[in-house]
Amino acid sequence: MAPVAADYNRVMAPIYLDHNATTPLLPEAAEAVRRAEAEAWGNPSSAHAAGRQARRVLEDSRERVAAALGAHPDEVTFTGGATEANNLAVFGLVGEALLPRAPGRVAASHLEHPCVVEPVRRLAARGWAVEWWPADSRGVVQPAPVHPDTGLVCVMLANHETGAVQPVRDIAVSLPPGAALHCDAAQAVGKLPVNFRALGATTLAASAHKFGGPKGVGVLLVRRGTVLHPLLVGGHQQGGRRPGTEPVALAAGMAAALDHAVRNLDAARAKLAALRARLWERLREVAAPVVLNGPEVGAADVMPATLNVSFPGCRADLLLMALDLAEVACSAGSACSSGSLLPSPVLRAMGVPDDVLRSAVRFSFGPGVEFADVDDAAGRIGSAARAGRGG
Repeated sequence: MAPVAADYNRVMAPIYLDHNATTPLLPEAAEAVRRAEAEAWGNPSSAHAAGRQARRVLEDSRERVAAALGAHPDEVTFTGGATEANNLAVFGLVGEALLPRAPGRVAASHLEHPCVVEPVRRLAARGWAVEWWPADSRGVVQPAPVHPDTGLVCVMLANHETGAVQPVRDIAVSLPPGAALHCDAAQAVGKLPVNFRALGATTLAASAHKFGGPKGVGVLLVRRGTVLHPLLVGGHQQGGRRPGTEPVALAAGMAAALDHAVRNLDAARAKLAALRARLWERLREVAAPVVLNGPEVGAADVMPATLNVSFPGCRADLLLMALDLAEVACSAGSACSSGSLLPSPVLRAMGVPDDVLRSAVRFSFGPGVEFADVDDAAGRIGSAARAGRGG
């Protein structure tokens, strides 16, 4: 599909609809990072005054993150992001972090983000038995009865491509006593209410840049009493779970962003749901035929920040190129796998038809998106889709 020059040769205001990939840094988070870099630059493990000041900022950030997510401060481990947190959970919970152990059993689904799927595949390559749970056509995992020898179950909270909210709590209460439950909540934290204790997970991962915090910092919540083997050795920090000097300024920025997100959660959710409904309505008018992938608009079990739409008759990769020229930022799926030319494993797991699978585009919203932006974007998307179909 070649863009039509007449459609794109005028200056257009950029419209950012890729908030699931990353979000703009909030002013509150930027200020928290700046202040910590200026006032708490010491090593928090040092005993002198500069170290003690850094330790105070670090532990204050830990307490704020814990309070926002329904966890205890000693359950908070700061990481470099959700990818590290998910790897630490998957390998650390089954004891495969540093030295191999006797293979066991794991359950997961292809709905999971690549930074969960790939570690599980690594376990399979080491001899672990992996049960891949199916998904329904709405993108919700369909758990099977868990084998009594299963040591780990991985279920995300909100899907990164469709926004489908998964039944984590229901799965948690159904597990046998020996099974740990890891929950990747990177797309849910800051956008949906998250209470670690109420959810019933053993571990939970999140990333600051998904809700207005700085890149390079995330968190892994680890339930008290859980044995978690580290990925790295060489330091005592964070109970030995994640050795190395903690990123004090980034942790402060994450805490500030999470405070802001939780404080404004209800208003933001209502606006995001309205934006999702508005874009879907407009696309049905200007870009038909279109297919909604995931839960229907207005459903209770969907993250309102995400709208996944297929444009049969278009190729998603060429449509994305046209939309980039039209100054509309969106994606074909996870940013961590966007370099792949293969169809989305999430949509494939949902059983969507081939023409729907290969024409899917993900739009995701943030509180800074306005209704005028959505209306403008819909017009540009409609033009690109018509051009892609030869219209």
